[in-house]
Amino acid sequence: MQALLDTLRAKNPGLPVYSVNDPEFKFYGRKVDMDFSDFTAALEALPMPEAGSAYSPSIESLENCPSAAAVSRVLYGEMPTEAGCCWGYNSRMNALEWHQGSEINLAAGEPLVLLLATLFDLEDGRLDAGKVKAFVLTPGEAIEVYGTTLHYCPCQVSDKGFKCLVCLPKGTNTDLTLPHEDKRLTANNKWLLAHEDCPETGVPAIYGENWEVKY
Repeated sequence: MQALLDTLRAKNPGLPVYSVNDPEFKFYGRKVDMDFSDFTAALEALPMPEAGSAYSPSIESLENCPSAAAVSRVLYGEMPTEAGCCWGYNSRMNALEWHQGSEINLAAGEPLVLLLATLFDLEDGRLDAGKVKAFVLTPGEAIEVYGTTLHYCPCQVSDKGFKCLVCLPKGTNTDLTLPHEDKRLTANNKWLLAHEDCPETGVPAIYGENWEVKY
């Protein structure tokens, strides 16, 4: 882990890089100490996209894992949840999102980087990208990302790409059915801020460096 952190810090000057085990992570989330080996096996069996990244909020092979029921019972107090995945190839921040409720992440196969900020970093609804920090999640590590944390697609740290479990309150990231005045709401329980370089992604409200994680 230390070698990877050293490499990422050397190749990404200006972007603070930490491990999720570092005290800096406490403002964004916490480690989850549960046996998710069944999740890991199901994630590793998913075929990688040919290019780019993919996301599905609900994947049958993950939701059939005993850990899916454990997440609902233990981490969400018996609230209904979904188990999906974000996986593929990505190196850019491009946007950040948040949800009402925490998100559970687990890395499988390869380490990955999460680019994070918080709702408290917003000024007049806009975010200075200089507030963003990078956190490395290694295979087998599980975390809870708090509902106040801005996050988005993970970034790879090898040419093999990344696979990241995504557990959320059930229905999150599915299609909206009602009109909404808040244009940042792009899916059920998903508020999205796009970087000014990527206005097609959503409301352009992030300025400064559109971070690219180099490895």
